[in-house]
Amino acid sequence: MPKDLLAQPPGTELPADPGASALATGADPAEVAARVPTSSAAWAALADRAFAAGNVVESYAYARVGYHRGLDALRRAGWKGHGPVPFEHEPNRGFLRALHALARAAQAIGEQEEYERCSSFLRDSSPTAADTLS
Repeated sequence: MPKDLLAQPPGTELPADPGASALATGADPAEVAARVPTSSAAWAALADRAFAAGNVVESYAYARVGYHRGLDALRRAGWKGHGPVPFEHEPNRGFLRALHALARAAQAIGEQEEYERCSSFLRDSSPTAADTLS
């Protein structure tokens, strides 16, 4: 049987994020980020909190850290720079939330190209995340 050259790679699933577990128990995101700096979930929570408080530049910075920590984790998990990152897999949500927060903050500061890139990346990674988080 010939190989489908247009097929998507399988979805990448990240390992459990201890930061997300701590956040679920009510831990402060700043304390979690300090204790588990690799946690995209902690940085995404900080980005959300800053954005809600009207601190858009802080939100952008927190989201960017969470996004890059997530990219590092995805690469360690075998991700090759494209393909699904399913929102349905709980440990992926920190990265996807950080990516959404980065798009949102970029739009708020008028960085349209970054907003469009991040929004497209989110939708390409997980249409469910794009619909759920937007």
